Amino acid sequence: MAAKKKKKAGSKRKAGGAFMKPLTPSNQLSMVVGAKDLPRTEVVKKLWVYIKKHGLQDSKNRRMINADDNLKPIFGGKKQVSMFEMTKYVSKHLS
Repeated sequence: MAAKKKKKAGSKRKAGGAFMKPLTPSNQLSMVVGAKDLPRTEVVKKLWVYIKKHGLQDSKNRRMINADDNLKPIFGGKKQVSMFEMTKYVSKHLS
C-alpha cells in the first residue's frame, strides 16, 4: 500500500486574495450591480443575473452579450461584446 502524504498544517493557501477584495463600482456599473463595494467575483455574478433576467445573451451565439441602455456605457459604447471581453470592460469600471 502506498503511504499517504500529510499536508503541513500551516501551508494552507488563503482563498480569494485579489479576487475577494471589495471594489467600488462606477456610476454606470452601479446602475446594474448596485452601489455598495463588492468583490470582482460578485460583480460578475450580478452582471450575469442581470443579463439572464433581461434576455441579453445572443440567441444564435450564446458567447455574445447584447448591450441594453444600461450596459452600453460599460461596454465602451459597443452594441455587442463577447463574454470574455465583458470582464475587460467591467474592470475599467471598478476601483
